[in-house]
Amino acid sequence: MPKLLISTSSFDVKNNQVLQNLQDQGFEIVLNPHGRKLKEEEVLELLNDDVVGMIAGVEPLTRNVLSSAKSLKIISRCGIGTDAVDLVAAEEMGIPVDITPTATVIAVAELTVSLILSTLRRTFEASRNLRQGEWKPLMGRLLASQVVGVIGYGRIGRRVSTLLGAFGAQTIAYDIFCGDSLFADTVCSTSLDEVLEKSNIITLHIPYTPENHHFVGSSFINKMKPGSILVNAARGGIVDEDALYDALVSGHLAGAALDTFEQEPYSGKLLTLQQVILIPHMGSYAKEARMQMEQEAAQNLFNRLVEIGLAK
Repeated sequence: MPKLLISTSSFDVKNNQVLQNLQDQGFEIVLNPHGRKLKEEEVLELLNDDVVGMIAGVEPLTRNVLSSAKSLKIISRCGIGTDAVDLVAAEEMGIPVDITPTATVIAVAELTVSLILSTLRRTFEASRNLRQGEWKPLMGRLLASQVVGVIGYGRIGRRVSTLLGAFGAQTIAYDIFCGDSLFADTVCSTSLDEVLEKSNIITLHIPYTPENHHFVGSSFINKMKPGSILVNAARGGIVDEDALYDALVSGHLAGAALDTFEQEPYSGKLLTLQQVILIPHMGSYAKEARMQMEQEAAQNLFNRLVEIGLAK
């Protein structure tokens, strides 16, 4: 019996009609037994010779993993990023990799704005203080008075900019494609230095690639305005967390909010700083977005299975 592996930490198979249809056609569905991001050796254990397709999370799908999965023909990512997949190896082995590019946009954009607001108004700090018995209102800043630099102006970056505009904030975007007609409706720059110099808040919306490793390092941070804020709801590895820590301790940055980390689960020294909001990679974890993402991932898997004649 052919198998389909769902390696995400959770997935609502029962209410997914596409997967129910595939089960009716004789496919056995194998779930992630650990309820968390899988390690490479755990993926290897689950990708046995009977697995022909998978709905993938953010676990490492390395060349070693892909070459060991002798029957694997399809990878359908439940999400937008592919940095955990060795795309060169997948292409060499003829394994298509599909993503769900639209489902996460609203969820990640809304979370980003909530992180910006919480950092500006210091609500997380105040909540912690109150729970520890300290009644002390904290002075914050107005979002309407800020200039927000949006680094990466794809679907999510554009949605963030739209939401910020409703608050009265000014946005300026940086993207390597800023000269294209797509960006005619916004202030967009091909000069990263210009954006860093003008912005009180920097929010990141770029993919992780080897070239973008520690894109936000000491040089980047030093060019940010004194007292500014950094928000990362994109990908871990983009930010040099040690450089960020140093900038926060020195006071060069007033605060930061991170949803993603270079190593997850995160256990580093940023946890010791009160002016930092740290949450466990939950950008797409809105019920409606998650349902759409799972439906799209299952449909992508089904379409590929039909293409190669394994489903109908």
